[in-house]
Amino acid sequence: MFYTKSVTRYNERTRLDKYSLFNMKLKFNPKFTITPKINKTLVEIERVRGFLDAIKLKDERIADMQQRALILESHHSTHIEGTALSVEQSKSILEGKKVNDVDRDDKNELLNYKKAMDFISRYLGKDDPVTEGLVREIHKLLVKNVRGEHADPGNYRKVQNYVVNSKTKEVVYTPPPPFDVPVLMREFVDWVNKSEDISPVLVAGIAQFQFVHIHPFKDGNGRTARLLSTLVLYKTGYDFKRLFTISEYYDKDRPLYYSAIQSVRNNNMDMTGWLEYFVAGLHSQMEEIRKKGAQLIKMDTSLQKIKKLGLNERQEKAVRYILKTGKISVNEYQEVATCIRRTAQRDLEELISKKIIEAVGKTQTDPTKHFVLL
Repeated sequence: MFYTKSVTRYNERTRLDKYSLFNMKLKFNPKFTITPKINKTLVEIERVRGFLDAIKLKDERIADMQQRALILESHHSTHIEGTALSVEQSKSILEGKKVNDVDRDDKNELLNYKKAMDFISRYLGKDDPVTEGLVREIHKLLVKNVRGEHADPGNYRKVQNYVVNSKTKEVVYTPPPPFDVPVLMREFVDWVNKSEDISPVLVAGIAQFQFVHIHPFKDGNGRTARLLSTLVLYKTGYDFKRLFTISEYYDKDRPLYYSAIQSVRNNNMDMTGWLEYFVAGLHSQMEEIRKKGAQLIKMDTSLQKIKKLGLNERQEKAVRYILKTGKISVNEYQEVATCIRRTAQRDLEELISKKIIEAVGKTQTDPTKHFVLL
């Protein structure tokens, strides 16, 4: 894992840094090639986007999936930055439940990320430009009352910072000097708003890298970059019903994530490798959503057919559970349907008599009797 280290040994008046003087002369103009790999992946993303636009799912289904996606995105994006919460702890915290023995900053960073996600959701499909003020507001929401609050929320850094490997303590990247940050951010945001001839998916990927590259704040840059990328997708109609969790993809293999970012700097600022990684990650998320959507459609169709057989409310809940998990036990039936064991057994026997389910006997690997759909 990497972290940002800041130092105050910088004299803005001297500004002898060659990188600083160089960047003052050139406007942001990202270098990349749309390879066959990128092009093929963009086509696949568009295909899944069309599928999501076409499918008809019940509002409660979409709401449940969106809630799950919000939990996972908040968890994994903050986990990348060092929080120690499990997915289940994050879920409980975001659902307002009390969770004992968790770090206060971990909890607040998670809650802040959710607030920031809710904030950028207001811009779904809006044609408003991305502004520096908007970026600053996202940063404020992220670092309020947490470890990064010393980072001067919403204000660009006035000190030099470094990205450091937390294990080796090696400086892996030195961002531009603080004096250059306002100019670089102004040119970068201007480019984002004028890049109409580029796929919004690529704009989102470029925005994420460039923001991390500038590293405009003392802390919270990674989280802000991922939210900025999501904001670009939301604004341009690529919100995918707010069901994707791109940070989950990054968190599964963090070394690969960091390597993809560093590849740009190792290749004379050519973003092609990073964009191949970025679109592959988004496509991976899209495929998971497509499979889940297809599964839910199949589930709803099956449930509608079974409903005609006259099930009670408890049995309907049990059938939904089986459609989701593949099987159910008597104990699980009691929990799902909120009933006593005798009622559960009677309901299950009735479902068997109606030829909806069948019992699966005990095995050496599964000592509990289960019931599956016929």
